[in-house]
Amino acid sequence: MAPARPGWGNGMPRPPLVSVIIPTHNRAWSLARAVDSVLAQDHADFELIVVDDGSTDQTPELLSGYGDRLTVIRQPNRGVSAARNAGIGLAKGELIAFLDSDDQWLVPKLTAQVAFFRDNPEAMICQTQEVWIRNGVRVNPGRRHAKRGGDIFIPSLDLCLVSPSAVMMRRGLFEAVGLFDTSLPVCEDYDLWLRVSCRFAVHLVDQALVVRHAGHGDQLSSRSQQDKYRIESLKKILALDCLSDTRRRAAAATLIQKCRIYAAGCLKRGRRLEAMYYTAVANLYGSDHLVDRQAQGF
Repeated sequence: MAPARPGWGNGMPRPPLVSVIIPTHNRAWSLARAVDSVLAQDHADFELIVVDDGSTDQTPELLSGYGDRLTVIRQPNRGVSAARNAGIGLAKGELIAFLDSDDQWLVPKLTAQVAFFRDNPEAMICQTQEVWIRNGVRVNPGRRHAKRGGDIFIPSLDLCLVSPSAVMMRRGLFEAVGLFDTSLPVCEDYDLWLRVSCRFAVHLVDQALVVRHAGHGDQLSSRSQQDKYRIESLKKILALDCLSDTRRRAAAATLIQKCRIYAAGCLKRGRRLEAMYYTAVANLYGSDHLVDRQAQGF
């Protein structure tokens, strides 16, 4: 576990530095809203790092208008995982928080989560509740998307229950589980949160302090794309030593189900070789060699 800043949480209040990381690519239309929501926070001890992942719109001009109130990293377009990882590499804070460039925070977000870590020195990660806006209209998330706290590994296997814009974590978390996987074009957050939740409790600050905006075109990825890369993440997690037998069986069962669904979709679209591959993966993890390490090298 990452050590606390000297004196903080031991009767001598000294707020920790929080590194806030916003990755962005061609979202000048929403970026100012995200940046302004960070600069409006009532926790004063933070640094804001914006990673411009090869934007070709007005993003550079917009960011230059903020002067030294934020730090800008500019890099060729390499994807959101590489952008977040670049921000982590530059971050100085003992606590790290992400904000997607189409979302925004409510004012007490940083204060609430910093207070949580002050009161829970053993915790490595927490997230808040959210307000969902779709095409400008507030919507209620389905029950299956409900945020929960504690041991969320098994509930997280089917779909992602952690939102990048809602989390805050200790810097030492990345030393324990690694960074975002840059080989995944989608579901990179699902992949990381599985690696986190198989080792640590994901705590919940039960306040809606994030506004998530959905429904715009650059946000969409197909369900089939998601299933394909979630299968890769499940294969990776099954190769780790952090799973109990119960968790291993649950992860394998989810992988098998997703493989069969994806294979059926491939057959429907005439991609027979791809369907055969994912059927073979499902059969392998459904065999008696489920816990055998040789099965994890498929």
